[in-house]
Amino acid sequence: MKTKTLVIIMVLLNTATLLTAEEQQQVQTQEKKLGITLDATYVSRYLWRGFDCYPKNHSAFQPSVNLDLYETGFGVNIWSSMANGSGFEDSKELDYTLYYYNSFFKDETYVTNYKVGWVYYSYPGVSRKTYNMQEIFTTFSWPKIIPFGIVPSYTAAALWAAESNSDMRNCGGWFHIFGLGYDLNLPAVLPNTDKQVVHLSVETVYNDGAYAPCNTKYASVDHDWSHMVFGISSPFTLSNNLTFTPGFYYQSSWEDSVNENDEYWTSLSLTYNF
Repeated sequence: MKTKTLVIIMVLLNTATLLTAEEQQQVQTQEKKLGITLDATYVSRYLWRGFDCYPKNHSAFQPSVNLDLYETGFGVNIWSSMANGSGFEDSKELDYTLYYYNSFFKDETYVTNYKVGWVYYSYPGVSRKTYNMQEIFTTFSWPKIIPFGIVPSYTAAALWAAESNSDMRNCGGWFHIFGLGYDLNLPAVLPNTDKQVVHLSVETVYNDGAYAPCNTKYASVDHDWSHMVFGISSPFTLSNNLTFTPGFYYQSSWEDSVNENDEYWTSLSLTYNF
């Protein structure tokens, strides 16, 4: 009898342990939800890696949707740009990005965040062999390696034509982008918030012969440092899931085969997270 009782107790304990493990797995599964971010952005100018994509200083509407796949690090982004004006039907852009992000050395001061991905640049108003391009990229950032909250970053991106017989088949190349970011914490502006964050950024780009499909003004691009961009933006939390972010950017252009003029533009973004 004692033996049977002991066996029954052990079975019940094992069953309870299994149920607890299953419940924990269910809880963990339930906590990992699909993250959805909708964004609608207005820009007074559309600048892409130094290139002025819309002549005559046209503004653009740039909506996007981002899917964070259950906190796995994998994600999908669909982004579009449409000029606010007529005559730009061929320049309507629709980009698709697949990416993965994670970190190395998470417990060290040299913790390294990274993101790798593939981008397909498409232009629905024209044939696929006219402007469509592809890109692979890798971005690294080091949030703790420099004191005072300054975050350095580096991005390497390789661009090439999407079709073998493309009009852009000789326009591929590399971008090397070096950046610094800093978040300045100021007193709260809106109620129910504890601070107002102002994000400051600067990026310097080396263009290794890559050509922007959104701008067909130049026949070739020199291998050189092309430009530097200074930016300031600040998100305002309107509700738990809704954020409004204005921004201002200034580009110092160095390489005439990318852009002959210095540029400045503003952006207004409305972002909703599910």
